[in-house]
Amino acid sequence: MTTACVRKILPNVKDFKTFWKKQGPFRYALTSKEYPPVLLEPEEWIFGQDKQAIIKELMQFSRMKMFFAPAPFNPDNKNILRPDDICAWKIVHFPEPWNAMICDGFLPEGQLTRAVVDECVRLGLAEDESGIEQAFFSLLERQLDCMGYVWLPPRGNAQTAFIHEYLEAWLKDEEEAGLL
Repeated sequence: MTTACVRKILPNVKDFKTFWKKQGPFRYALTSKEYPPVLLEPEEWIFGQDKQAIIKELMQFSRMKMFFAPAPFNPDNKNILRPDDICAWKIVHFPEPWNAMICDGFLPEGQLTRAVVDECVRLGLAEDESGIEQAFFSLLERQLDCMGYVWLPPRGNAQTAFIHEYLEAWLKDEEEAGLL
């Protein structure tokens, strides 16, 4: 399975459908539901076959040279005042625009929370760098909607992103705005 992602600015339904027909279909699709978008250009989409690769592309993981690292403190040391929900991991070079985001998995500056460790346990993963990374992206995928993104995964037994309802609503919005 390829991890390559495609970023494309698609300002209207017609452009989306043309792109989907020529270059798709894709297993996953992501865009912003907020304006201005965070970590995306206006009307920009990210498409791909691998959900973790898409989320990393959104975060600009490779470009910003991000990595998961042990946090520089001992979470068991209760002599230092810190929030109870942080864990001993962080993401180095975390995207600054996400410092104001609300997400169960992280705090500003990429400090990860106990929710990531809980996700490790839920998924049966080791609490090492690899397990923390997998758990983080699993948790983040479920949080994308409340972070202001539109995340379109496959539904049921489908092999491609479930885009139909989103495109119908988008088309209706364009019709109501007199754009068609």
